[in-house]
Amino acid sequence: MQARGAHAQASQRGAVLTMPRSFLFVPGDSQRKFDSAVASASDALILDLEDSVALSQKDMARTLVQQLLPRIPSYQQGWVRVNALDTGLLLQDLVAVVPARPFGILLPKCEGRESLRRVADYLDALELQAGVPVGQTQILVIATETGRAIFELGSFAGVTARLWGISWGGEDLAAVVGSLSNRVGGRYTEPYRMARSLCLFAAAAAGVRPIDTVCVEISAPEILANESREAFRDGFVGKLAIHPRQIDPINEAFQASESQLNWARRVLAAFAENPSASAFNLDGQMIDQPHLRLARRLCGEG
Repeated sequence: MQARGAHAQASQRGAVLTMPRSFLFVPGDSQRKFDSAVASASDALILDLEDSVALSQKDMARTLVQQLLPRIPSYQQGWVRVNALDTGLLLQDLVAVVPARPFGILLPKCEGRESLRRVADYLDALELQAGVPVGQTQILVIATETGRAIFELGSFAGVTARLWGISWGGEDLAAVVGSLSNRVGGRYTEPYRMARSLCLFAAAAAGVRPIDTVCVEISAPEILANESREAFRDGFVGKLAIHPRQIDPINEAFQASESQLNWARRVLAAFAENPSASAFNLDGQMIDQPHLRLARRLCGEG
């Protein structure tokens, strides 16, 4: 399969893909599920200290995550989903995982600028204390899980250089809103499609990567495939996953076709040959900066 081929090449290089397509959640208290995740074709692993870990298991999970982070292969990005700011558990999570040097943390229920700034300040202090280069730990926020968060989506730009990407979530939001369901016929209903669209715009405004949310329909591969293709078409560059069987469809959907790649390479080459040009004609089509950005995205230069 094409997606596995790309992953195998990354494995042989011993390097992380330029832009991960698939991000697999792994319960932070499960060695067995970690071993399965490492063997998967996922481009990134998210060791979870939040929803998949019971309160009584949090301390054990922190210790295990400390031990597992260095075991993530170099061709897979290593993330940790910490607990939300309002739980009183976040600082304990960060104290435990920052010294183990994850690529970044996934911050749930982020409510805009002040939430992000506060976590970035925590990371500054903890990296300094742990001897980690200050600024190394990236942040991927889940930015639509509360009602207030929806109204703060435009506030992320310029807060911190740590902000790597913005994702969205429909399950917690549905609980907050009181929806009977957030899907009909395998597609999100309008309130959640709006949250998805706003995530795209928020990422564009902040100049970071938009990452699509999980598909909870584990036994409906056609829903996952359609959702992934639609997300890639609309501008998302990767997708969260909750089960290893979701990885191959996601990787395949978030990989440009050969014709798209050929076009993108020609656009990149044309700009490289004409570095002072802001626009030019390519095969009868006017090519300018928006096309250059698209070409870079298709070539995985996100």
